Amino acid sequence: MTGLSEEVRPNKAFGWAAIDTSGVLSPFKFSTRGTGEKDVAFKVLYCGICHSDLHMIKNDWGSSIYPLVPGHEVVGEVTEVGSKVQKFKVGDRVGVGCMVGSCRSCDNCTNNLENYCPEMIFTYGAKYYDGTVTYGGYSNTMVVDEHFVVGIPENLPLDAAAPLLCAGITVYSPLRFYGLDKPGLHVGVVGLGGLGHLAVKFAKAMGTKVTVISTSPSKQKEALENLGADSFLVSRDQDQLRAAIGTFDGIVDTVSAQHPLLPLLGLLKSHGKLVVLGIPEKPLELPAFPLIQGRKLVGGSMTGGMKETQEMIDFAAEHGIKADTEVIAMDYVNAAMDRLLKGDVKYRFVIDIGNTLKSIS
Repeated sequence: MTGLSEEVRPNKAFGWAAIDTSGVLSPFKFSTRGTGEKDVAFKVLYCGICHSDLHMIKNDWGSSIYPLVPGHEVVGEVTEVGSKVQKFKVGDRVGVGCMVGSCRSCDNCTNNLENYCPEMIFTYGAKYYDGTVTYGGYSNTMVVDEHFVVGIPENLPLDAAAPLLCAGITVYSPLRFYGLDKPGLHVGVVGLGGLGHLAVKFAKAMGTKVTVISTSPSKQKEALENLGADSFLVSRDQDQLRAAIGTFDGIVDTVSAQHPLLPLLGLLKSHGKLVVLGIPEKPLELPAFPLIQGRKLVGGSMTGGMKETQEMIDFAAEHGIKADTEVIAMDYVNAAMDRLLKGDVKYRFVIDIGNTLKSIS
């Protein structure tokens, strides 16, 4: 299960870490476990910056372990494989998303839903089977059990593929699970950020009619012309809201800021589904009457299992779906975090680890 053996010795590694709740990242040396019989070791080439990295470096959720090396949108090239690894070989293009372990025996795990395993191990800031702390992709190398590694097709650029391993699967999985992937359905996407722009791309590739729902009229041109949405609805415009009541089969809500759900529920047809993906700091208010009146559903979703993550990557490669990114150098990461806090990125920062992470003497 763990890919560990008694003979395995730690490897030296380096990256950038937060050492306290200030969230400031700086160069850091550490050890990773050696390559066990079921492990894949790979050289990190790119790593996306997820909004959760921002929360974790500052311990906003109360679970951070310092020193903390973030990064769970990680892609690179295999440098070593364990003796029992079957899916990968040296030189393969691979990626790792939000998790690096699970119990592999519970109902969730046996149904390819490792992301909902009670013993799921996060890619960074968690305790591994052997008691060591997991370190993420803001580093030069990673060692991961092959079960939690996905292959990246050759026609998918690595820098644009990295954000798919968190943001991509986070929107792909609910579109599939809630049946919002059928041609002709009308799907709304609330918020046009790291998650939202990919939700538009995946939903369009599945054949649905997509409307972006935003508080910002200034994003209309971007949504329609660059991302390919079919229509745009300004959620603060009461006339637009009234005209769209009861016209959506489903809505994917990617917004993490506090916002009312009532207007969104009104947009749904009977039996419509509102899927919440953002994590606001305070609980959202959920009125019961509009749910009862139209037999509507409110659900959630968190990333996806490993089988579905590989399926998502293959779907993205087949349909030419890539994250819109701003590639940055490693030493720009603190400035990038400041900009991310202000929403000043279109739509995902990706760190060029392979070319800009400097070794530490």
